Amino acid sequence: MNLNPKKINTFGDLKKAGYQSKSIKDELRGNLRERIKNGKESFLGVWGYENSVIPELERAILSRHNINLLGLRGQAKTRLARLMVNLLDEWIPIVEGSEINDDPLNPISRYAKELIKEKGDKTPISWLHRDDRFYEKLATPDVTVADLIGDVDPIKAANLKLSYADDRVIHFGMIPRANRCIFVINELPDLQARIQVSLFNILEEGDIQIRGFKLRLPLDLQFVFTANPEDYTNRGSIVTPLKDRIGSQILTHYPDDIATARKITEQESSLDKRQIDSVVVPDIAKDLLEQISFEARNSEYVDTKSGVSARTSITGFENLLSTAERRALLSGADNTVVRLSDFLGVIPAITGKIELVYEGEQEGADAVAAILIDDAIKSVFPNYFPKIEKLERKDAEGPYDELVSWFFEGEGFELLDEYTDDEYKRALDSVTPLNQLMKKYQPEVIKKDNYFLKELLLWGLVTYKKLSKHRFSEGFQFKDLYGSFISGL
Repeated sequence: MNLNPKKINTFGDLKKAGYQSKSIKDELRGNLRERIKNGKESFLGVWGYENSVIPELERAILSRHNINLLGLRGQAKTRLARLMVNLLDEWIPIVEGSEINDDPLNPISRYAKELIKEKGDKTPISWLHRDDRFYEKLATPDVTVADLIGDVDPIKAANLKLSYADDRVIHFGMIPRANRCIFVINELPDLQARIQVSLFNILEEGDIQIRGFKLRLPLDLQFVFTANPEDYTNRGSIVTPLKDRIGSQILTHYPDDIATARKITEQESSLDKRQIDSVVVPDIAKDLLEQISFEARNSEYVDTKSGVSARTSITGFENLLSTAERRALLSGADNTVVRLSDFLGVIPAITGKIELVYEGEQEGADAVAAILIDDAIKSVFPNYFPKIEKLERKDAEGPYDELVSWFFEGEGFELLDEYTDDEYKRALDSVTPLNQLMKKYQPEVIKKDNYFLKELLLWGLVTYKKLSKHRFSEGFQFKDLYGSFISGL
């Protein structure tokens, strides 16, 4: 029902307009039904869940369930909960001055009941917008029952000259104040078991009890909980009776493919317009960046139970552009193109996002990040150039023999971090077999991707043990594998 909040200011106006009360779960259900009928999306901007999480979430809303979103970090659990606000009615009426958003037609607090009894149809009405109907609490060990449910307020008792036996001395906690709203508790297992127990009645019967006061407050809430499976063993667990009272548990997941992961990264990255205008990012670089997260989720060095958040790629993308931007600023250039060597700037974004197992700790976070970049290059390489097999006949001719010979016969070559774009291109063009390989295997590559692919070819040969790569303070040196070994001796 579309009501005009500007024209309805009293209880009498509300009744004349034909307003009818409905619970928040019915509100969500009704609006979702209309959206599905009209072919409108309810969870815009969430990618990769179209055929998995979102249908399950919609079924839970249609079933009027409280919901637990269970998944590893960085899987858009909180975002899904926040987007549920869009399924609420735009405005709802409340009794003006009510602490717990009393419905004028169905008041539950003593304040609202007495006000309506005293003023009748002249009871003032205020309006609550759907954006203000979202409450969120991060579960931490210091959360108390008083924070969530409420407690006796001695200051209120003193000011109003009331005894502690009077229910007007009660100070309502976050949950009663979120009446008729969506209430999200993030990281539910971190909530102490005794605090979880305090939620039993609210979920099942809708009432609360504060310090012995027997209050029959049939609260109207849509609960959404989020939890990480790792928490079940490491920090805490959801107590069994509470799990039993949560209607639907929905498993979230990471993107299944690079294209979906790229959409998420490009949507969520926080970039300066000048950065976007001045730094060109080849599509291959975007794919390579996402591949790093995919490698991390399967790496023997990374604790996969902790997950590798989508924020790894998002912050990595921001760092990648900043690395290229800084180089352009130092050289006085107005614009530049991302290089593969710029991926060194992504390492700080990776190291803070991954949890290492014992073997990873032995290697060190920076070394593991560098290994993940190499693994990503190794995975992406066969998409553009002939695959290098682990076992090859020694006398068999390979597509890279001429390039390897060029390094064997020469002194190798260097790519410095601070090369201008022209110097960088000249350096790569000087490796003549690179140009021939590009003509043969990537004849139609677009101009902005050309030099990134050349560099990918060199790095790929290093990961497949055809060439050696040495990092020094000012850049990279590429050499023949055996020449490098002999000079090392």
